[in-house]
Amino acid sequence: MKSLLLAAALLAGSTATAQQATLNDRLTGDLTPTHDPVIAREGDTYYVFGTGHGQRLVETRSSKDLVQWTAGAPLFTTIPEWAQKAVPGTGGMWAPDISFVNGRWRLYYSVSTFGSNRSAIGLFTNATLDPKAPTYAWRDEGLVVQSMPSDDFNAIDPNFVIDAQGKHWLSLGSFWSGIKLFALDPKTGKQLKPGETPFSIARRPAPVGAAAPVEAPFIVPHGGYYYLLVSYDYCCKGANSTYYTAIGRSKAITGPYLGKDGSAMMEGKGTIFLRADLQEQQRFRGPGHAGWLHDKDGKDYVVYHAYDKDNRGAPTLRIAPVTWGADGWPVAAY
Repeated sequence: MKSLLLAAALLAGSTATAQQATLNDRLTGDLTPTHDPVIAREGDTYYVFGTGHGQRLVETRSSKDLVQWTAGAPLFTTIPEWAQKAVPGTGGMWAPDISFVNGRWRLYYSVSTFGSNRSAIGLFTNATLDPKAPTYAWRDEGLVVQSMPSDDFNAIDPNFVIDAQGKHWLSLGSFWSGIKLFALDPKTGKQLKPGETPFSIARRPAPVGAAAPVEAPFIVPHGGYYYLLVSYDYCCKGANSTYYTAIGRSKAITGPYLGKDGSAMMEGKGTIFLRADLQEQQRFRGPGHAGWLHDKDGKDYVVYHAYDKDNRGAPTLRIAPVTWGADGWPVAAY
């Protein structure tokens, strides 16, 4: 009898352990280096795109099951000529965003230099994400939005979204006066009215001369609301990164976006969604620059990067299933 009870206890313990394991615990394969990831699914394959490194402009990873990830060739090895002229000295294509619109995939991306808001958002399109498909070919659609030192925003970190009325929008921004929202032409994917003042939807007020760290917007429509994810504080410092992701929601895509407690994202507040873990024994630090996947089976996932303390602070791919609470707010199992 004792042996039977022991076996039952061990089985229950192993089952509980298995139930406690998250998707992040099971991720394997080519997980680093991953910065600023977005995720999409085409057919039976998931694709993650992220900021490139060196001559690898826009990194790629693919998976059949969301668990085992394989790195692919970079999407590009040369920055478009127009972008080099628009942003002299740029050396990378940052923070891509991927969406399927009007029968083609749209890949928005940033070109900039560190610490400057002379920046631009560009657009490539493709019929498919499968590099082996005969129709696979990225087409350069050129400039979408540009910012100059005279502007109060920084045209990086794009995210495309369609609202409930079918209008197309692009959110973007990093530091300066925060996150902006631009109306797009549905046919071209570019600004609907060039020169029009964008909507301001999130910012971090700061004393004159101080930094205002807010960036990486992503808007998720759900249940009659628009949920805005942003990253606060500092990335790119390895295991010392203080990045974390906050969320707010609004009935109107143009805001105001408020956290659970009613705090305004235009005041640098909102609700913490992915928490910065800086305690000495915790492994993954600075979770941020979140993207989102609403999968074909109706499940939701948030994709992001975090810095692995046990791997010299390497920026690492992280993916968490998301459930929606009875209060209408999302919860990530990370």
